[in-house]
Amino acid sequence: MSARPEKRVPEKRAHAGDVRPAWAEWSDERLLSLRLCDLGVGLEGTWVQGTIEKLHDNLARRGLRFRPFYWVSSEWFSPTGVPGIAVPFYLLHPRLMRLERRMMMEVEGGTRDGCLKILRHECGHAFQQAYRLHRRKKWQQHFGLTSKTYPDTYRPNPASRRHVQHLRLFYAQSHPDEDFAETFAVWLGPPHRWRRRYAGWEALDKIEYVDEVAQQVGKLAPSVNVREEEGPLHELTQTLREHYAEKLDRYPTNAPDIYDRDLLKVFDGTRHPDGGARAAVFLRRNRRRIRQVVRRWTGEYEFTLDQVLDDMVLRTRELGLWANGETDRLVADFAMMLAVNTVHFLYSKRNRIPL
Repeated sequence: MSARPEKRVPEKRAHAGDVRPAWAEWSDERLLSLRLCDLGVGLEGTWVQGTIEKLHDNLARRGLRFRPFYWVSSEWFSPTGVPGIAVPFYLLHPRLMRLERRMMMEVEGGTRDGCLKILRHECGHAFQQAYRLHRRKKWQQHFGLTSKTYPDTYRPNPASRRHVQHLRLFYAQSHPDEDFAETFAVWLGPPHRWRRRYAGWEALDKIEYVDEVAQQVGKLAPSVNVREEEGPLHELTQTLREHYAEKLDRYPTNAPDIYDRDLLKVFDGTRHPDGGARAAVFLRRNRRRIRQVVRRWTGEYEFTLDQVLDDMVLRTRELGLWANGETDRLVADFAMMLAVNTVHFLYSKRNRIPL
């Protein structure tokens, strides 16, 4: 029998300066029995609000009048027909971020840089909806038809130069709308960076199209001003336990452990007496050297290698692994493993990514 949901918490929103919510002191098990609508968290006064302000600075610097609107929900998303962005509840209190990490092994958007990257992406969706850009013939020529059905999975080509690379897992390749949102996110950055980064790529034509259309509509009021909040937190009556059960069901449970056997051949589960570094720290310190070695072996772009390397670094942290031994040997052993896994990533069924 499932636990009865906790009664509504008496405290108001968990804004900066407000009374610390009672659930902040609860155990995970008790907190999981609380309903989402009873969390009482909001954006005002949080670090996320500061990151949103940074996004708005980016928009202003690129000459755009447009500003999306925001609300709190269960996940990141920007609904079709709505020029706004839903922000996940777990980012709005440290206790909820800790629970998210325990349940999902990571906190999507849980750092200022990570949050800003996702906000730029979602802002691309909101910008598209605000000006109905997908109805333009030239938009369709660059990105395709927004009416294309979202696939259950997609098989990206990490070597593709037709798409920008912003979020992980080559997300621009999953659907025309995602292609535009990712391209918009890259365009928001300094022009000298994306012109240098994508020189000679077909993707540069897409970025320059975004630049063109932004100049056309940048000073205009949006043609769509719907401010309809989809799935606002205060209407979500499921418990946190039910929320995470559904969320875990949508994601493959075996994905994090696909590198475990190889990682355990290079790194150790305990620290040796002579003193080694955490494996994640070791990999960050030697990241550039490792990428250069593997690139010479495989001919792959360093950004492609980063996708696999990032997953491995995260997994070494989750497994609590240590880098014991001589640096050159560890670098060589890990580089060989990374090269093999990169090839597997490119050509095996493992890179059929669920949406």
